[in-house]
Amino acid sequence: METKFLSMLKAISLASLLGILSPIATAAGPLDTPEIAAAVETASTQSDHEAVARHYEEAAAELQAKLAEKEELLEHYEDKPYLYGRRAQDLQSHTHALIRNYKKTVKETMQVAATHRQMAAKLNTNHAANDAQRPDAVSGL
Repeated sequence: METKFLSMLKAISLASLLGILSPIATAAGPLDTPEIAAAVETASTQSDHEAVARHYEEAAAELQAKLAEKEELLEHYEDKPYLYGRRAQDLQSHTHALIRNYKKTVKETMQVAATHRQMAAKLNTNHAANDAQRPDAVSGL
């Protein structure tokens, strides 16, 4: 009987821990879906890199909106902790962690977008330089 109780207690504890950690781990949502991962790996043209950059910029904008919501929620928790009793500090800590995670993810996402913008610009520059070196482009034929 006691082992059954202990195993049930372990299962409940594990489920609780996973429930607490999962919003932190997945706060950013699925930024790198299989389709995006494939697009990143196969990006070879200027338009490919621009499309990937747009995706990451849009994802960062969505994360910024979620970040604003969490900051507003944290302000509420800090202004009215009496509404949440003993859970107030836990809620504040959890929301702080989510905010840190969102900020980090937004920064990383914007860096990835900037990298793809740079790749697109470099491809554009290389393309323009190649066009200028072609004899028919110089002579106007």
